[in-house]
Amino acid sequence: MVLKVFSHLWYSASFFSKQMSTQTDLELFSKLIKDDEKSFSELFHRYYSALCLFAVQFLNDEEQSRELVQEVFVQLWEKRNQIRVHSSVKSYLFRAVKNQLINWTNHQKVEQKYLDKVMSEKIEIQPSQYYMEVDLHRKIEVSINALPAKRREIFKMSREKGLSYREIAEQLQISVKTVETQMGLALQQLREDLKEYRHLLIGFSLVKKYF
Repeated sequence: MVLKVFSHLWYSASFFSKQMSTQTDLELFSKLIKDDEKSFSELFHRYYSALCLFAVQFLNDEEQSRELVQEVFVQLWEKRNQIRVHSSVKSYLFRAVKNQLINWTNHQKVEQKYLDKVMSEKIEIQPSQYYMEVDLHRKIEVSINALPAKRREIFKMSREKGLSYREIAEQLQISVKTVETQMGLALQQLREDLKEYRHLLIGFSLVKKYF
């Protein structure tokens, strides 16, 4: 059952999100503990990417971070009838990832400096940093997805795949000038969409990937 639910998360999340995005985290969680797969999928969709960003700050390994966060969600589903959250689902998930980081570092017997880093970090000290990054990451995803199809494709090839403008031009059989123009328009649109976060952009490592 767990494998069935987890394997379909990527495909179902976007569809369910449109129907359930108005529900609060606690409303979704109350349904999750009653075996509601759609609510589980929506919580996954809301927080998976941001939790991976949190984990990678400690592990410096994107693949390992994704696996670690996936394990947190697997455990959330498996133990859904035992877990109780009364205030913040968001805080619970971040604490769960932090605990998973501690367990992983202990199990792997990694270098002491990495273990010390995880153990010393207290999410309660600056929760707003991570929570604002959750909101910022959602906004970036929405902005990218709102770009015209070809512009979005070019932007992702540059920022997510790390291709040069010339490589993009060759793959898409267009001119380098066209790539430059489309990238300029994409960045202009993202900056406009994210202007309310302008005072925060410099501080987030997430933004360096896109700007």
